Amino acid sequence: MNKTVGILAHVDAGKTTFCEQVLFHTNTIRKRGRVDHRDTFLDSHILEKNRGITIFSEQGNFVYNDSNYYLIDTPGHIDFSPEMERAIKIMDYAVLIISGVEKVQSHTETVFRLLEKYNVPAFIFVNKMDRDGANKDEVLKEIHRSLSEDVIEITEDFNENSLSENLIEFIADRNNDLLELYLDGNYEEELWIDSMKSMIKKSKIYPCYFGSALQDVGISKFIDILDKMTYTSYKKDGDFVGTVYKIKHDENGKRLTYIKALEGSIKPRDEVKYIKNNEKIYNKISNIRLYNGSKFTMQNYVQAGQLFTVLGITDAIPGDYITIGDTENTLDKLTSSNKVELIPNMKSKLLFDSSLNINDVFRYFKILESEEPALNIDYEDTLKEIHIHVMGKIQLEILKEIMKERFGIYVDFGPCEILYKETICENTVGYGHFEPLGHYAEVHLKIEPAPRSSGITFKSIAHVDNLQLGHQNLVKTHIFEKVHRGILGGFELTDLNITLLNGRAHNKHTSGGDFREATLRALRQGIEQVENIILEPYYKFRIEVNTEYLGRVLSDIQKYFGEFEPPELYNDKSTINGRGPVATFMDYSMELTSFTKGRGSVSFIFDGYDKCHNHEEIIKRKAYNKNLDNQYTSNSIFCSKGQAYTVISQDAKAFMHCL
Repeated sequence: MNKTVGILAHVDAGKTTFCEQVLFHTNTIRKRGRVDHRDTFLDSHILEKNRGITIFSEQGNFVYNDSNYYLIDTPGHIDFSPEMERAIKIMDYAVLIISGVEKVQSHTETVFRLLEKYNVPAFIFVNKMDRDGANKDEVLKEIHRSLSEDVIEITEDFNENSLSENLIEFIADRNNDLLELYLDGNYEEELWIDSMKSMIKKSKIYPCYFGSALQDVGISKFIDILDKMTYTSYKKDGDFVGTVYKIKHDENGKRLTYIKALEGSIKPRDEVKYIKNNEKIYNKISNIRLYNGSKFTMQNYVQAGQLFTVLGITDAIPGDYITIGDTENTLDKLTSSNKVELIPNMKSKLLFDSSLNINDVFRYFKILESEEPALNIDYEDTLKEIHIHVMGKIQLEILKEIMKERFGIYVDFGPCEILYKETICENTVGYGHFEPLGHYAEVHLKIEPAPRSSGITFKSIAHVDNLQLGHQNLVKTHIFEKVHRGILGGFELTDLNITLLNGRAHNKHTSGGDFREATLRALRQGIEQVENIILEPYYKFRIEVNTEYLGRVLSDIQKYFGEFEPPELYNDKSTINGRGPVATFMDYSMELTSFTKGRGSVSFIFDGYDKCHNHEEIIKRKAYNKNLDNQYTSNSIFCSKGQAYTVISQDAKAFMHCL
C-alpha cells in the first residue's frame, strides 16, 4: 500500500525534528540530525542549514509493516506557503504539528483550513510537551476553539487496537448506527476501529497525540497508530494518470518534474501528454528517479500511489495532469488546477548591475518561476524593469542567495509594494468587434461582479448556430490567457463572472487572433460602462498583549483602518482577533514590540482582497491613463467599402452586427 503523508506546521513548531525521529524509527536514517546542528536529513540545502528553517518541500521514503510511505516535509514559514499548499494537494494524509507552548498559531489555522479545502484527512501531534509552559488542557481547549470540535486526544486512549471508553463514546456520538449499538450494549471493538479509520479518512474526526519530538517521547507509538489507522486504494491498472506537484532543476540544469501517480503505471521511454493553452503536448520520459532526501535511485517502473521524478517533460507546471495510453479522452476529462489560495500580495523591482544583460537576468528568474510559479515574473519593456511577486522580505533574502549560488550574479530588490487589484460594482455587457480588411470577429460578453477572492469565471450561453463551439472555446482561451488590466490604475482585474452571450465569425475572413482582439475589446468596453473599484490585500491578525496595553492596541487598529472582535481576557493577558489592510499593518509587529517592550506579539495570515481603504490616493499615485494604454483598447474596428474605421467605446454597441 502506497501512502503519501505530509508534515505541516507553523514555523518553529518542531516539524523537521519530528520528521527526523520518524525516519530514524523506521530505519531510513542511522542517526538523528538536529536543526541547530545543521545536519537534518530533509533540510539538505545549504540555505536551509544556514537559516534553520525549511524552505523547500522534500520527501523521505520508508517501509513500515506492509506499506510504502512517502513523507513530505513542508515549509512552515508563511513566505514559502505556496510550495506548502501545492504539496498538500498530493497528500493522502497529513500530520499537523502544534507546539504545546505556543499552541494554535495563525498559520496553523491557515494550514488546517487548507487541509479541509483539499479534503486531506489529518492527525495532530502536539509537540514540545516537555517544555515549561506546555499545558495539555489549555492546548486542547484552543484546538477545539480554533480548529475543530471533532479533535479527540488518543495519547492514552488507543492501545494495541484497544479503545478507551472515552474514545468509544466519541466515535459513537458521530455515527448514528454505532450510537444505537452502543446504547444497546452491543460494542464490537473491530467494528469501532474500522469505523474510526473511515471517519478519519473522511475528515469527520481528527486524532490528537501529545509528545515531544526532540526528547523522542511518543514517536514510536504515534507511527504505529498512524500506520494502523490509515489506508489508500489506488487503481494500478489501466491508463496512467499523474499530477505534477513540483518543478526543480538538478546541479546540471536538467529540468526535474515531480509527479504523483494517481492511476496506472509508467516506465522510461513512455510518451506522455498534457495540455498547454488548449493544445496537447507530447514528451518522452527519458528516465525516472525516486528521491529520498537529496539522493535518488533510478526506477524502471512506478505505479499508482507513488511519488517520483522524471526527466524529459519540457513545459508542464505544478497542477498539470500527465497521461499516457490510447484513450484520447482521458486527458480531456481532467482539469488542471495551477492556482493556490496562498498567493503573494506584494511586488518588488529587481535591482542589478548595469553590466549584466537584462535578458540573461530575466531568463534566470524565469527558471526560478518555473519552480515557484507564484513569483509571476514580469518584464516591463517600456521601463526595462523586471518585477516579481513575493510573500515577504524573508523570501527576497532567499532569492538573493539563490541567484548568487546558482547563477553567480548579485541582485537586490527595491521596496516591497502592495499588489492592488480592480473589479466592478454592477452588471454590464461589453461589445467588441474586430474587422480590419481580411479579418472578422465579434464578441458580446455579460460581465458581473463576483464574490471577493473568487477570481474570474467563464461560461457560454451562445448558440452554436450563431457561433460554433471552436470559436466559443477561443473566447474562453483569451479570457484566461493573460492578466487583464483595470481602468483605474491598470491593476489586475479580478472577481468577475463572464458569460459569452453571442458572437459572429466569417467563413472566409475570420483568422487566427481575430477573436482575441474582439474578446479583449469587449471586456474593456464592458467595464468602462460601470463603476469600478480598487481592491487591496487584507491580513487576519491575532494580537496578544498584557491588558495594560489593550487600549493602545485597539486605538491602533482603528487608526490603521482595521476591525476587531471583542477582546478575550485571561488573567492579565488580552487577545485581540481582527482584520486590516496589509498596507497599514505590514510593519505593525515592530511598533508593537517597541511599545510593549517585547512582551506583545502579533501574527498575520493573508485574508484575501477587499475594498481599498484609500481608493482615491492610490489612483492619484498611480496616475494611470486608460486611454494611453496601447495594449488595451475598448474601441472596435469595422470595415466599409474596403476601408477599416474605428468606432469609439461608447458608440460601439450601435454598430454591432449581432444585435
